[in-house]
Amino acid sequence: MTKIETACIIDDDPIFVFAAKRMMLLANFCESFLVFHNGKKALESLEPLMRNGDNLPEVVLLDLNMPVMDGWQFLDHFIQIPTTKKIIVYIVTSSIDPEDLNKAKSYEVVSNYIVKPINLDMLTEILKDFPKRA
Repeated sequence: MTKIETACIIDDDPIFVFAAKRMMLLANFCESFLVFHNGKKALESLEPLMRNGDNLPEVVLLDLNMPVMDGWQFLDHFIQIPTTKKIIVYIVTSSIDPEDLNKAKSYEVVSNYIVKPINLDMLTEILKDFPKRA
């Protein structure tokens, strides 16, 4: 299985971030992490990387409900940034609202909608699917 170089977690819940990083380590998921606690901070950091093609994450785990800038606002800005490298987004949220699921399907960059908590099986499935999507 392919190991991801860099994964990005955008979530304001420190417990989820801790657990996700721990699960990623156990799953031998990635070499390194980028962590942001809201969409605004993530965009401020990722946009220059995307424009330059530097050290971009291959995978983003994105929460929907965050302060400052939520996941939807992040996605709306994110998809407008030109980049030469494909970045795959997985929405990882506690929302079970069917409207959120349908909205997620409207974004080409979103690969899947995962309801928290995340587990080793989910990470393994992402890794199995990764070479096909990258």
